[in-house]
Amino acid sequence: MRSADPIPISALQHAVYCLRQAALIHLERMWADNRFTAEGDRLHAAVDLPGGRKVRGVRRESALPLASARLGIAGVADLVEFLPQATDGRAGIETLCPVEVKRGKPKLHRADEVQLCAQGLCLEEMTGAAVPEGVLFYAATRRRVAVPAETGRARGGRLA
Repeated sequence: MRSADPIPISALQHAVYCLRQAALIHLERMWADNRFTAEGDRLHAAVDLPGGRKVRGVRRESALPLASARLGIAGVADLVEFLPQATDGRAGIETLCPVEVKRGKPKLHRADEVQLCAQGLCLEEMTGAAVPEGVLFYAATRRRVAVPAETGRARGGRLA
């Protein structure tokens, strides 16, 4: 990997979880599929296909490429929801919300949140619009966990 290449957003998640794992995957290119990765691949089958659809008035784009030249990161959002804004009354204005799909359940570490936050930062740079929150969807619990922007700002940065 050249130094000018953007850092994959997934590498941020891996580095927070385990630096050794991140180095093996992203520097040494060592990866072995197992039962858990196979389950994750099956789960991601729907969101890995680029495309859009509207569900209950919310536009959803899957496999949306993301990048931030300022931060030197790039990746693909599992899903981005474009929520109609009802508060200001302007037609066509939408609030963006990245949704990261995870196979398991919520964890004690913040690796999933870091990945989601990076997606939000990319969306903000790409669109010029604030991203007030992101969502982690955990398949094991079938629950959405909202991650508000204030979570990241309280730690000294901006967040999805």
